[in-house]
Amino acid sequence: MKGFMKRVDLFCYKHPRFGINNLMMIICIANIAVWLFSAMDTTGLLVNLLTFSPYHILRGQIWRLVTFVFVPMYSSPFSLLISLYFYYFIGSTLERQWGTGRFTIYYLCGILLQVIYGFIIYLTTGINYGMSANYINLSMFFAFATLYPDNVVLLFFIIPIKMKWLAVIDALYFAYSIFSNLGAGMGLMSFLPLIAILNYFLFCGDMLFGFVLPRGRQQRKNTVDFKREVHRIKYEQRNKNYTRKCEVCGRTDTDYPDLEFRYCSRCAGYHCFCQDHINNHIHFTE
Repeated sequence: MKGFMKRVDLFCYKHPRFGINNLMMIICIANIAVWLFSAMDTTGLLVNLLTFSPYHILRGQIWRLVTFVFVPMYSSPFSLLISLYFYYFIGSTLERQWGTGRFTIYYLCGILLQVIYGFIIYLTTGINYGMSANYINLSMFFAFATLYPDNVVLLFFIIPIKMKWLAVIDALYFAYSIFSNLGAGMGLMSFLPLIAILNYFLFCGDMLFGFVLPRGRQQRKNTVDFKREVHRIKYEQRNKNYTRKCEVCGRTDTDYPDLEFRYCSRCAGYHCFCQDHINNHIHFTE
């Protein structure tokens, strides 16, 4: 997990413009558009053309590799709007916290894992299983709950409950789905919820396991000797022609003298960011 995330962070650092801005807004708008068109199309042709289908993908309809996330999960307009609003809130928050590049990779990775598993099911059993974005969005919810465990939401618009407890309920739902599907004889399709969890563990496994460390170990690990870090930074910059350099975009105070630079207090270590990335970067944990 650490090695994978280091590669993701390095890729995002080298390609600061990578990613799809407002990805969840695009997905939510597409879901609403598909729902409206499908409501007027009694034949269901549009939904059938967008649904994931290994059989049709292997025969040239490659758009189905992505468009299945645009197919609404609910037929009721009220349920659809509530779910889309909730996932838009989660997705946009993750994008602000992680950055556009990392969040885009997270969502695309979830799609890729489901697509690969869908083809495994098709090639081993011959079942043309049509998947949805339900488990991808739920894995996104797990990531949000890991980052903001004490954030409170109103369950059924009435009951205040912390995100970490909702995540526990969803984890139990995942486990129930696996065992109930196995009991129903669904075979490989029973493990589809587990595939979504793999995506979550790839990106948030270190944070999740960090919660179970003894408090003393966590405090020692997160304590930063700023005086030592200042000396280290000054030593490294002796042979450089700048004083401050953004960790994200690489701009320096020499090349951009009018640009404001700040140091992030939430990062482990002594890391500098420009005014455009001080509130929009991946926090260093080591």
